Amino acid sequence: MSREFEEETLETEDTVTLTLEDNTELECRIVTVFTAGERDYIALLPMDGPDCDEGCVYLYGYSEDPDGEPELRYIEDDAEYEAASEAFDEYLDSAEFDELVTEDEE
Repeated sequence: MSREFEEETLETEDTVTLTLEDNTELECRIVTVFTAGERDYIALLPMDGPDCDEGCVYLYGYSEDPDGEPELRYIEDDAEYEAASEAFDEYLDSAEFDELVTEDEE
């Protein structure tokens, strides 16, 4: 999935509800879906709970089933998580740059 496709199709208010290990539910805003290497990932920002105030972002593997329904998976491999984290950091750097360019143009 290309970054251009993601930004055009994801609404900024799209949310997902995670069911955590203790069976509590946590609503998160979708920040973006991005590619690192040959895999897709999703970045989720909690809308409530303790991580909400700290700006914590959750990273999960992302795919779609044959019906187009999203599927999330835990990233269990440290090297894979590091690659996803670096790609997300690059996305943030790009987003911040885009904001600076937009502000300068106004």
